[in-house]
Amino acid sequence: MATSLTTRSARRRALAAVVTAAVLIPLSACGGGGEKEEGGGASAGAEKNTRLTVLAAASLTDVFEEAGKAYEKEHPGVEVDFSFAGSQELAAQVKQGAPADALVTADIKTMDGLAAETGKPTVIAKNRLVIAVEEGNPKKVDSLKDLTDSDLKVVLAAEEVPVGRYGKQVLDAQKLTVKPVSQEVSVRAVLSKVELGEADAGLVYKTDAETVPDKVDAVDIPDAQNAVASYPAATLKGSENAEEAADFVKWLSSDEARVLLRKAGFQQP
Repeated sequence: MATSLTTRSARRRALAAVVTAAVLIPLSACGGGGEKEEGGGASAGAEKNTRLTVLAAASLTDVFEEAGKAYEKEHPGVEVDFSFAGSQELAAQVKQGAPADALVTADIKTMDGLAAETGKPTVIAKNRLVIAVEEGNPKKVDSLKDLTDSDLKVVLAAEEVPVGRYGKQVLDAQKLTVKPVSQEVSVRAVLSKVELGEADAGLVYKTDAETVPDKVDAVDIPDAQNAVASYPAATLKGSENAEEAADFVKWLSSDEARVLLRKAGFQQP
């Protein structure tokens, strides 16, 4: 009897040891594999991806979203995030130390005011103004002079905004006084007012009017009365990805980038 009990006890201990081993070995293997995978994954991620943040003028929204995809396709491992706003807003962000790698404004004046924070700028494109009106031009707006009609609801960008400054320039040159129903913070805000029927007309860039051809018509302004908007691009000195930022800014002057800009209605620098 004693021998039988001892034998059964030994068998139980042996079985317990086998079960314990069976449980611990997979757990150990999973734990080891997880640490290796986590370490390898972090390392691979660090080597693979660089995320660039580009501050860009609102009028570049559509074309830059397309350009960003093209750039990422040519440069595996680099992701480009854009932050679009009026150039004056972008300048304020830069001065406040917002983390970003590159800047593209809709005028040289704004960029020049940030010389201490940027690398040497390069003009990548140019643009011109048009009068945006409701589709079909129901108010029969044909010229800048028509914007002085007191019965016409005109919206302009604020003078702090590049397109607002260009608008004032062309109106002053023709000695025309326009009383806008509102002054907006970006060219896209002006376009939106016309698009939604909240304004009869507004001064915008040609390229912006072309983004909604089924909702807004563009009345051309003769070259002799128009203003040319220049778009400079530069790296930001605070960038943590200086090499990649410089490469992106350089790429914006490449043949491929120029094709995209020209297709969107921008002029060559």
